[in-house]
Amino acid sequence: MSVTNKSIWPNGDQTNALLVAAKLGDGEAVGQLLDRHRASVRRLVELRLDRKVQRRVDVSDVVQEVMFEASGRLDRYLQDPAMAFHLWIRQIAWDRIIDTYRRHRVSAKRNMDREQPMSVPMGGDQSSIQLIAQLRDPAMTPATAATQAELSRTVEAAIDRLADQDREVILMRHFEHLSNQEIAEVLGLNPPAASMRYLRALRRLRQLLQDADQSGAGDESAGGY
Repeated sequence: MSVTNKSIWPNGDQTNALLVAAKLGDGEAVGQLLDRHRASVRRLVELRLDRKVQRRVDVSDVVQEVMFEASGRLDRYLQDPAMAFHLWIRQIAWDRIIDTYRRHRVSAKRNMDREQPMSVPMGGDQSSIQLIAQLRDPAMTPATAATQAELSRTVEAAIDRLADQDREVILMRHFEHLSNQEIAEVLGLNPPAASMRYLRALRRLRQLLQDADQSGAGDESAGGY
């Protein structure tokens, strides 16, 4: 399955130029580099931080914490850039998302069900609609199927039922729009292994959607008897 490149992260060419300037001691380049990625960090936090936590925490505060930490660690990164800059700052943001989730989770008796805050985007997200159209029927479009909100709820519920590893790779690929190479770097895998993990997750997601279709059809049949 092809995945449209709609990465939430900015193009790398300008980033690379800013990295070179920052390494040479250009303070303005450092500021531009961080500002260039601020909106992307915010989008990641909005996409991935549990919705219950977002009702308790200001997303802007989380983003500010990420940018502050990135600024403090930037010199060390510039000396040894082990991965692309956007993946590096993404990892800082992801660690902050996990930390925020753990600090603001409710009591143990009413916890948020998952140790990892792999939140599924809600509310008619276009990525959900595109994904369900590809999985269920390549010819299906939102205009010829049900409402966008209904489509989104269907795929989001199915993703939420996946095992953690499967859910994570689906969200990285279809909601963050990371490439297979980028996912491999994030997960510490080689690209073929990352691709295989994604394909397995996709098969499991497709099966969940098929099961949901069959269950819905059975309910309609029973109701009409």
